[in-house]
Amino acid sequence: MNKKVHIQDLGLKDYKETWDYQEQLFKDTLDLKIRNRREELSLVTPNHFLFVEHPHVYTLGKSGDISNLLVDEKVLAAKGATFYKINRGGDITYHGPGQIVGYPILDLDNFFTDIHKYLRFLEEMVILTLAEYGIKSERSPGETGVWLDVGTPFARKICAMGVRASRWVTMHGFALNVNADLGYFDMMIPCGIKGKAVTSLNVELGKKEIDLDEVKQKLLKHFQVLFEAKINEKTEV
Repeated sequence: MNKKVHIQDLGLKDYKETWDYQEQLFKDTLDLKIRNRREELSLVTPNHFLFVEHPHVYTLGKSGDISNLLVDEKVLAAKGATFYKINRGGDITYHGPGQIVGYPILDLDNFFTDIHKYLRFLEEMVILTLAEYGIKSERSPGETGVWLDVGTPFARKICAMGVRASRWVTMHGFALNVNADLGYFDMMIPCGIKGKAVTSLNVELGKKEIDLDEVKQKLLKHFQVLFEAKINEKTEV
């Protein structure tokens, strides 16, 4: 079992370019697993974890409802935003500057073969990170992601999640609002869940801006412990 995870920070990168890159890494790992089985080999499968910020973009999961996007593409274009239908689970999500997006492309055969445990560990990674900033966050029953003040009229989501897995290889991941422009969430029903607000770490802390690199390092620290992973040096691409 290979627990080494190669970390890449892609910086600010177009959604479609990043999606294509994810798909290539995902396919390479799947192809290697298929070859191992077909030829009775034991070649080591790699694990990747991509950090990225995207220009303003809305993505709709395969089970999502397009009516949860509240404006047409002309309005999106005027706001400098794009839209894609994609192959992850979940409904509609927004990505933009000031948001840490993480895409773990892991072969779960190297860790554990349980997709629910995988999602709970990603949530726990975020919950533990937010706790370091004095923010108490939690899960909301039946709703993937990380929330604040669950069960109250003030419930609000700070981190969205949506993943895809095939042969225990994962892609897509999480989006944590750190310095996000929350106005962009007004153009959709986030994750298709009506009546729930969205928030960002800087808003909760009453600060103009939080150091993104600092948050990424905290996320990686907790990821490493939860997944018992060995982290390779982070590289810029």
